[in-house]
Amino acid sequence: MAAEQKFVIAIDGHSSCGKSTLAKALAKHFSYVYIDSGAMYRAVTLFAIQNNCFRPEGLSEECLLRALDEIDISFDKNKSGIQTILNGNNVEDEIRQIEVSSKVSFVSKVREVRQKLVSLQRKMSKDGGIVMDGRDIGTVVFPQADFKLFMTAKPDVRAQRRFDEMIEKGVKVNYEEILQNVKDRDFLDENREESPLCKAEDAIVLDNSYLSRQEQLDWVINQIEKRMLGHEN
Repeated sequence: MAAEQKFVIAIDGHSSCGKSTLAKALAKHFSYVYIDSGAMYRAVTLFAIQNNCFRPEGLSEECLLRALDEIDISFDKNKSGIQTILNGNNVEDEIRQIEVSSKVSFVSKVREVRQKLVSLQRKMSKDGGIVMDGRDIGTVVFPQADFKLFMTAKPDVRAQRRFDEMIEKGVKVNYEEILQNVKDRDFLDENREESPLCKAEDAIVLDNSYLSRQEQLDWVINQIEKRMLGHEN
């Protein structure tokens, strides 16, 4: 691959598969920019919660859409890693809470929200050299991505990973509640009308249920480098 040619790497898959962890590691390895699309949808969800757009009957799309232009999302990097900034405030910890996790699928299915964030994501990556993970990166956001990966793992494995992560952060959580949330997220993501979660035809599948982080990273780097060599020839 020519030195000036930089790949767009798209990673899709189910929730709590470690997509962001892998994407960050790939970005570091290739000296690319990492864009966390899931954090962007979580940030909009947090905004909706803070602005009382969730009612007893569910999400008020009218409430959210009225304020959509007020939402500004960016990323910052500090010693703790990539931080999600919502309207000037660091919300990285807040967007990882179970309340946001349980509501994000309702926000991400709203057409206008997806249109706004997809437009922003495309602007962020116009020069290539980026890694982005989410639910529809290889199918909708970057259908022409140079490398597409679809990640999955068994629901109980994913729930345990999230449980361990939250406990490590000192957050009191219930495993069964997290497992149900994982299953609910899968159903909602796969069955929503707007950009449902599905594997791109040309994506490589990675089931990492029983792989360590280093094992999966090594495997994916090998796949990408083989693709890069193919582009050189």
